[in-house]
Amino acid sequence: MKTIQAYRFALDLTPGQERDVLGHAGAARVAHNWALARVKAVMDQRAAERTYGVPGDELTESMSWTLASLRKAWNVAKVDVAPWWRECSKEAFNTGLDALARALKNWSDSRSGKRAGRLVGFPRFKSRRRTTASVRFTTGTIRVEPDRMHVVLPRLGRLKLHESARKLARRLDNGTARIMSATVRRDGGRWHVAFCVEVERAERAPARPGSVVGVDVGIKHLAVLSTGELVPNPRHLAAAQQRMRHLGRALTRKQGPDWRTGCRASNRWQRAANRLGRAHARVANLRRDGLHKLTTRLTREHGTIVVEDLNVTGMLANRRVAKHIADAGFAEIRRHLTYKTGWNGGRLLVADRWYPSSKTCSGCGAAKAKLSLSEREYHCEACGLVMDRDRNAAANLAALAAQFDTAGSGPVAARGADQKTRVRGQVAVKREPGTAPAGQTGTVPPQGGTADHVLTRAH
Repeated sequence: MKTIQAYRFALDLTPGQERDVLGHAGAARVAHNWALARVKAVMDQRAAERTYGVPGDELTESMSWTLASLRKAWNVAKVDVAPWWRECSKEAFNTGLDALARALKNWSDSRSGKRAGRLVGFPRFKSRRRTTASVRFTTGTIRVEPDRMHVVLPRLGRLKLHESARKLARRLDNGTARIMSATVRRDGGRWHVAFCVEVERAERAPARPGSVVGVDVGIKHLAVLSTGELVPNPRHLAAAQQRMRHLGRALTRKQGPDWRTGCRASNRWQRAANRLGRAHARVANLRRDGLHKLTTRLTREHGTIVVEDLNVTGMLANRRVAKHIADAGFAEIRRHLTYKTGWNGGRLLVADRWYPSSKTCSGCGAAKAKLSLSEREYHCEACGLVMDRDRNAAANLAALAAQFDTAGSGPVAARGADQKTRVRGQVAVKREPGTAPAGQTGTVPPQGGTADHVLTRAH
């Protein structure tokens, strides 16, 4: 099975190498801002001409937004715009132009309705101080040295790694991987290189192919499994909140930048800002490590994993729990499960967004009309079941797998829902929404697909 995978390593750059990387990142920013200014000027000119009543065929010629067109225009103007262009790799300028081409396409598709989700804004100019330094190489010499502690990139030369690249080197030596690109990026005060690699992965099977587990994510516990396991929520952000507060206060006491007067930040302010950035990066790294370990274990052990289609964006609108939800990383859990189930030969089932997993009794199937968040135990008035609400929800999610397996054979004893639970008291019988055609159910495809397939029922 071929898939696209990233390998990310920390770098130990010398001061000279760091200046060279910053120069390449600055070149990408210059090319991006120049092309954006040119595109914006043409758009503004055409808009002004329309207000003057100029016919459409006499308007200023529009400018193409494709990468090839932007690159062609840049090659014509780079001698005047950037006389120093020979000091940097051509990939640096291509990085900025490619980012602008994709941003303009996303903006255009969002306006025309071709792109789903929230509206995408018009691209903005990149700032020298606020923009994350990054440059991407797609051609030239990109390799891992035999000692596995150095990498070679175009124009930047031989860079030392902070850790061994043996996992990537083994695949390259065996011929099961091919490097497609390399991106150097500064994140949290440290430089990293990320290799985008086409990997030939061996077919794998979970340790228990027939095992089905429902996963209910939450704040009190990061995940509650239908097996009864409670995965604790480490709350990395809350643990580091006091230190971040102290670092933030120390930062405000320094002379920071002022765009109104043109005053630049002092060196002490910059060092304090770097300390605060490293604290945030540490929290992000701890969260990422915990989520990867959890999702990898689930996908390697269980053949079928059932999760909910949560509206995380809507949940973040609640200011009381938004910080805790963001710290838990609900969306990251589902994203990891999406591609890792494909890697390990399992399948991921996504319950419908309106499926009342917490309100439904896992024993008899009765559903409550309302269940407040403060009720941590589920009490069923029909059968007398008393169970933790999160474990009850996880059990209901696991039960959906059987309905999916029999969806093509006619009506099933369904517990799904395609709308909000009606406020009419408790329903004492199992609901039968009807059949579930195969086109309305499915598993999440391997990496490269999406997790938009949900378990729904036909009206």
